[in-house]
Amino acid sequence: MSTIYHLTTRHEWESAIGAGSHISPSLFDEGFIHCCTPEQVEPVRQRYFSDRTDTLLLEIDPKALRSQLVYEWSTSMEQTFPHVYGPINTDAVVGARPLDA
Repeated sequence: MSTIYHLTTRHEWESAIGAGSHISPSLFDEGFIHCCTPEQVEPVRQRYFSDRTDTLLLEIDPKALRSQLVYEWSTSMEQTFPHVYGPINTDAVVGARPLDA
């Protein structure tokens, strides 16, 4: 299974490191954390993070996730996206790099 990606803020990631897991607001609002494939990173960044200067791209090893990973169709973007149904354990994150506008 290929690496998946999650865009977040520097502050949210720093909090996750201290807690041992990342919990995006979407987990509470929608029941899952939005992720994307390599090809989807830039369109997602442009659509949701274009005005941010503190964006980080988390590289996630799906095999190391403790929460369930499901690929699901997004009607708004008309593509299949990876969704994580639970917190993202920080030891599943193999890289975090700035992805500023």
